[in-house]
Amino acid sequence: MEREEQLIRKSYYHTFMDGIQNVHPIKVLGDMFNGQQNEIEDLSAIRYAQGEVYFENKDYETAIFKWQNVTDESFIPWAQKNIADAHGELDLLDVAEDYYKGIETNSDTLKIEVLMQLFLLYRNQEKLDSALHSIKEAVVLNPDYPGVTEKAREYYENERYIGHAVDLAIDEATRAESLQWFAVLQGYVEQGFTNKMEPSALTDALKVLYDVNLPRFEDLAVAIWESYRHGDLYFRWLEEINQLLLEKDLSNTHSWQSLSTQFRETYMSLLSGKHLIKDISSIIPNLLINWVRGSSAADALIASSAVLAWNEKFPSGMESSVVNQAETMLKQHGENDYDSDDVYNLFESIIEWAKDKGMDLGLRFEWVVQQIRESSDFNLMIVGTEAEEQSLISNILLGGEVVDASNLATVIYNDTEKEEILDIRDEGVKQITNVDDFKEHGTDEQTLIRYSMSAPILRENRIALIDTPVLTEQRKSRKGVFPYLHLADSLLFVLNADSPLTSNELEMAVKIKEHAPDLPIHFLLSRTDIDTTVESNEKLTSSIRTYFPTARVLIFPIMDVHDNQLNRIAAFVQSITGGYNKEKERKHKILHYCRELIRLLLEKRIEIENTLHDTIQWNEEVVTKVSGAINQLRDMEEESGQGTKGAYRRIKETLMNNLLNRIPDLLKSCADVIKEDTDFNKIHDKLNDEMNRRVNAYIEEKALPSYRHAIEGWINDREIAFKESQLYLNQMSESFYELYDEKITLHCDFQVLDDWRRDMNRMTRGVMFIEKKAIIMHSTVQVIMKRAGKLFEVLPKNKGLLQSKYKKFIENKDYSVIAEQMTAAFMQQFELFEKSIERDINMFFSSAVEELHATIEEKENKMKEMHTTLSEMREKPEIFRDPLTIYGLKVRQFEWMNSSDERVPELQ
Repeated sequence: MEREEQLIRKSYYHTFMDGIQNVHPIKVLGDMFNGQQNEIEDLSAIRYAQGEVYFENKDYETAIFKWQNVTDESFIPWAQKNIADAHGELDLLDVAEDYYKGIETNSDTLKIEVLMQLFLLYRNQEKLDSALHSIKEAVVLNPDYPGVTEKAREYYENERYIGHAVDLAIDEATRAESLQWFAVLQGYVEQGFTNKMEPSALTDALKVLYDVNLPRFEDLAVAIWESYRHGDLYFRWLEEINQLLLEKDLSNTHSWQSLSTQFRETYMSLLSGKHLIKDISSIIPNLLINWVRGSSAADALIASSAVLAWNEKFPSGMESSVVNQAETMLKQHGENDYDSDDVYNLFESIIEWAKDKGMDLGLRFEWVVQQIRESSDFNLMIVGTEAEEQSLISNILLGGEVVDASNLATVIYNDTEKEEILDIRDEGVKQITNVDDFKEHGTDEQTLIRYSMSAPILRENRIALIDTPVLTEQRKSRKGVFPYLHLADSLLFVLNADSPLTSNELEMAVKIKEHAPDLPIHFLLSRTDIDTTVESNEKLTSSIRTYFPTARVLIFPIMDVHDNQLNRIAAFVQSITGGYNKEKERKHKILHYCRELIRLLLEKRIEIENTLHDTIQWNEEVVTKVSGAINQLRDMEEESGQGTKGAYRRIKETLMNNLLNRIPDLLKSCADVIKEDTDFNKIHDKLNDEMNRRVNAYIEEKALPSYRHAIEGWINDREIAFKESQLYLNQMSESFYELYDEKITLHCDFQVLDDWRRDMNRMTRGVMFIEKKAIIMHSTVQVIMKRAGKLFEVLPKNKGLLQSKYKKFIENKDYSVIAEQMTAAFMQQFELFEKSIERDINMFFSSAVEELHATIEEKENKMKEMHTTLSEMREKPEIFRDPLTIYGLKVRQFEWMNSSDERVPELQ
């Protein structure tokens, strides 16, 4: 190895300098060369050494010459490598590359030196892929070779070959069990370079590190955990790391503080309600097993309770030894160390989830739980079977006539300086401004009211009084009392001791106990007879304690209320409230409402499914009904259009026929224009003017007034028909509302009538003057007549004959074509109006038709959405069910944490 070190450093020539001082190596080697020219082997060594000296002194060409003449096979590969180095120094890089690539040797040292030189050469040439290939080959050949892995890492990092850098760190950390390389790997992990890698590659490295250094193992495992947390490979990582930890002994080897935190946070995130149980059921058991085995002291309670809760729901995933270990840990740890806010946060998360799913259970439910969380008062519920006795006791505690015996609402009274009355309903909280309104609101059994007022006894004993509707009938009493039992910290049952204790009264109390097993129930027996015997009182008390052995019982004479009796009732209340752990019970109560909330949501889900099904059917009926209405409306529109158009056509044809009949007569009557003194040269112009005048006068004075009168009647008739149509549509709208509670407004466009009136006014009052040449001078007869006129002007005595002939011509002429032309010209605008009637009728009904079509479109869109929702609910019930199951697991876990001494009953 010493010789190879010399060859690497180009210091082989030092072997020839032993014992020689103050003489330049060139001279020493030259003298040796001259003295040993006949010994070829030795000359190769000297030449090789001379090349080193020339290289050292930057005489690269001479060095190359010397190395090229080396013939000893042991030196030839090294000489070739040096020749390549020299060409590199001369910046002849391509030549250097060829020499490097041409080296053949069995020496791993030389091979790796060549690879490193090629790496440097390629890097300087920015041939990145070639440089990458060379350095990777060098690492594979001998990763222990000095500087190889360090240079490789530096290059990978500088050129952003992140994958290669990570692979190098994993390989070196695993191979060499090097904490330094594990630190490098952790740095890559923390920079996010590994979060796309298959987790198995990292767990292989972790297996090695576990046996090397546990603290560093924990640090790296936590770093990897965090890097995968929000990525696609997170679940695969959880499977890998938990399988690895199952193979290791986490107990009594190391305090796994950070790892325990990861277990806790992962468990919480998996049970956030965002994942389906099928996706986490293979992960949770191993996670919990490892957590129990490696939990920190701070996490021991939550880890063990999580195991027990999961095992109850999914018992096949846990070994009995793990469950036993969890139970032991739970007992050793003692009672819970969490506060009520943790439970309230669970309640809030369920509420938010429910709202996100469109299932709002109403404000009142949330308000009750918020009261449990925020109120520090002891909530004493008053119930009874007789309204007078119950209200009397409540008023004694409130210090005034506040409670009305007829009240049906549940009222929470608490002590405050400022009076305030709130009506709490599912829709919202409303402030009640005066006592009269309070009494009115109190008539509803479903109402919850909070009455804040000054009440000394409440203040002194730090209690709030919950006054409930009197228990008269079991079914009704449940509505008024049962929903708020878990709001109460204790219940005071007021009974009339003057009458025998009935089984019905005790049954009511037992039913309450069954519904709220942990609620302390005490009894106040009111008497009007102050002379009752002790024996009678003891008999009543004994009957009560048969069912309620721990109950406190107070005999209270309601007819003799004085300060001493008030002190007795105050002392009785103090005995009920004494020693009560408000914080502990607050947790129990909120947990109860969490369970109740889950139960209600499961019921709500079934209700929603049924509602969706019913709503789809209902919408289908509406669509069918509306489609039928559209067809009816189209028939009505067609019928109205035909009737309207037909009536108008008859009026128009009457006008047209009148004109066709009258115009020829009017034209013939113009013969009277021809006189003896008529200028026959211009007679045709005069006749045409007169004919046009008479026709237009007739139209304006006779035809149009008659037509206008007929049209006014036509429009009035249409208005009546339109109103009947609108009335029919109004009845149709009312029918929809009555049958389907669907408000559809069907309006017709009566503007059409105003448009018709305007059009008719325009056509009949601003008449276009019709001008037509009935007498055309170029016709044969007329030409003759005109020429004759010129002739007879010379012969005046025959002018009368001409007049007679011309008159006969005018009177006998066929004017039918002219009449048709004049009528057609006049009727053109009325023809256009007729063509627009159908469009106007369509416009009259269009708004109603569009409204019906819009209703169908709206219903069909809703049905499409509901069909999709219903299909998802039926095909993937786990999307809804699994989050509630997980919330139930969390509730169950809190219950285990609440009770470390005995097994708590399972959540049904």
